[in-house]
Amino acid sequence: MKYRLLRETGQKVSEVGFGLWTLSTGWWGEYTEKQALDFLHRAFDLGINFFDTADVYGYGYGEELLGKAFGGESSGVVVATKVGYDFSGSSRGPGQRELPQDFSESFLRRAVESSLRRLRRETIDNLQLHNIRMEHVDDDRIWELLDALRREGKIRSYGIALGPAIGWLYEGIEALRRRRPHVVQHIYNLLEPFPGRPLMDAAPDQNPRFLVRVPHSSGLLEGRYTAETTFPKGDHRNHRPAHWLPNGLKKVEQLRFLEVPGRTLGQAALQWILCEPRILSCLPNIYALEQLEEFAAAPDSPPLTRSELDRIEELIAGNFGIEEPQEAYKGTMTWAASA
Repeated sequence: MKYRLLRETGQKVSEVGFGLWTLSTGWWGEYTEKQALDFLHRAFDLGINFFDTADVYGYGYGEELLGKAFGGESSGVVVATKVGYDFSGSSRGPGQRELPQDFSESFLRRAVESSLRRLRRETIDNLQLHNIRMEHVDDDRIWELLDALRREGKIRSYGIALGPAIGWLYEGIEALRRRRPHVVQHIYNLLEPFPGRPLMDAAPDQNPRFLVRVPHSSGLLEGRYTAETTFPKGDHRNHRPAHWLPNGLKKVEQLRFLEVPGRTLGQAALQWILCEPRILSCLPNIYALEQLEEFAAAPDSPPLTRSELDRIEELIAGNFGIEEPQEAYKGTMTWAASA
């Protein structure tokens, strides 16, 4: 494993992190508590020290798992969580409905205290505003509160998560320009490089600050799907557009040249992301132990060559030679809309 520096806290963060989304929401299958804890402990044994969750993941369950696995400040892990959704009165389940948001000071303070209790920690290493909208970028009170929480020792650093779907370009750019969050979490991968690239280009410096989620395009870039692949009821991949799987398979076949001795396609997908120095860590969707072993070894697999990187850029520039419907991006995607 290799590590990058989160400058604001002085902590070294593993280039491959572990997101609790897969273990705590039911959207990627069901796991017993013991299975989930075994995943987390094995990840740590493999050098992963960065764990990313959210209070809404399993309605507190993701944080509870981290608390049981690594409770305490001296565990050697770096913990990030997210707040901003009100899930009070909701039953835990894998539904796709987005819950109401609340970014008031009173709600955020209660959410932080609840997260600390579930995580069994005195301080959260990184607190992210979960799927912010432009109105939250504009609200001075939210950012003043984050600074206050940092002074109080409740958090070490703060940032934003963009989503839930791909898009939200100017929410990220405006936050970077005006608010200077310490981290920004967004979707970025070989098959979905936009709008991640212009977002990262808006960063005020080259310091690692970006957390990349969905680095394998919901599993496509692991190279195991076929035209006959189906997903269980409730699985989030059923909500992808109809063309996502067939077109994705055609693109993946054009990337098979990245599979070389000692490097799988899934590892190459992570290597490509980690070629960008502004990325702090990538968060593959881990839902099997063999996957965990594979992805944790990605930083130490054979690095991509210049010719491989050039070929990738050619494919991306021509969208792999595939005609597709216009992507239905979410959020603010033009300057005119952000005015």
